[in-house]
Amino acid sequence: MTKRLQRALAGEAVWPPPVWLMRQAGRYLPEYREVRARAGDFISLCTAPALAAEVTLQPLRRYEMDAAILFSDILMLPWALGQGLRFAEGEGPRLPPIRDAAGVDALDPSRLASAIAPILETVRLVRAGVGDATLIGFAGSPFTVACYMVEGQGTKEFAHVRRMAYGQPRLFGQLMDIVTAATIEYLAAQIVAGAEVVMLFDSWAGVLSPHLFHTHVTLPTKRIVDALRTRFPDTKIIGFPRGAGTLLAGYAAETGVSAVAIDTGVDPAFAISAVPGNVALQGNLDPMALVAGGDALARETNGILDAMRGRPYVFNLGHGIVPETPPEHVAALMRHIRSH
Repeated sequence: MTKRLQRALAGEAVWPPPVWLMRQAGRYLPEYREVRARAGDFISLCTAPALAAEVTLQPLRRYEMDAAILFSDILMLPWALGQGLRFAEGEGPRLPPIRDAAGVDALDPSRLASAIAPILETVRLVRAGVGDATLIGFAGSPFTVACYMVEGQGTKEFAHVRRMAYGQPRLFGQLMDIVTAATIEYLAAQIVAGAEVVMLFDSWAGVLSPHLFHTHVTLPTKRIVDALRTRFPDTKIIGFPRGAGTLLAGYAAETGVSAVAIDTGVDPAFAISAVPGNVALQGNLDPMALVAGGDALARETNGILDAMRGRPYVFNLGHGIVPETPPEHVAALMRHIRSH
């Protein structure tokens, strides 16, 4: 029997909808914090298959989610290409910024296969343990990954990367080509290892002008989707162009993704009107409503569910779950959705 998530991604209006939460394995769970302490640093956790598989499966044991998403990080790709990466406590990721041709030329795609081997073993371990749930593999979309590669860290404006895209389009295009090709191989390897669905996270797509959005978000996504569809025609692909706004319609129509994840700021009514009916929607509960719980959580959840009824749809957040989320609020959300 086809699993609930794949049915929705194939265009079926499954009700109650399948549900999983972005960053559902993480710091809000005490069992995650225990494993994280054993692992040491974050990269060690991502590359320890038994531990990474354990934290991937933890939310399924607690909440019976319809999907497990691979525990990893979008920046494991530049790490695999040879760019230095560390995670500073309380500060987020740090990488040596790439600002010139020498930095781009130093990237080494030949390292990819060996570097991601532990992550693929995690995929195999999780696939053996997901049961009726779906295993989602993922990668960062090329533009968002390039943001961190150029800036060296997360920022509010991503000024360096935008300046490079405008002022050094050939150099930035070379970087995007390397990341896009590596992303195709990374996701393909996850599918071979057992991922049943894959997702592309473009967290910083919203900082771009419409022209640059089309060039560096829509077109690379289409290239990835086309390549994966050629090799794995039955694998569904979710795209998350966070902050796309009115550009959501063109993204959905042109990329060929199976589903579009929408962020918290998108009106569900707009998404329903903008995204073709054969493309599933995913989202978009405010993570802070989940923190608040109670009547606010019920009201926000009901508004989304009522809007999406009759549509191919997957319930999720509009961005990742935050560490201060009470685990019992996630349990309440799951009960609410299942009984809607």
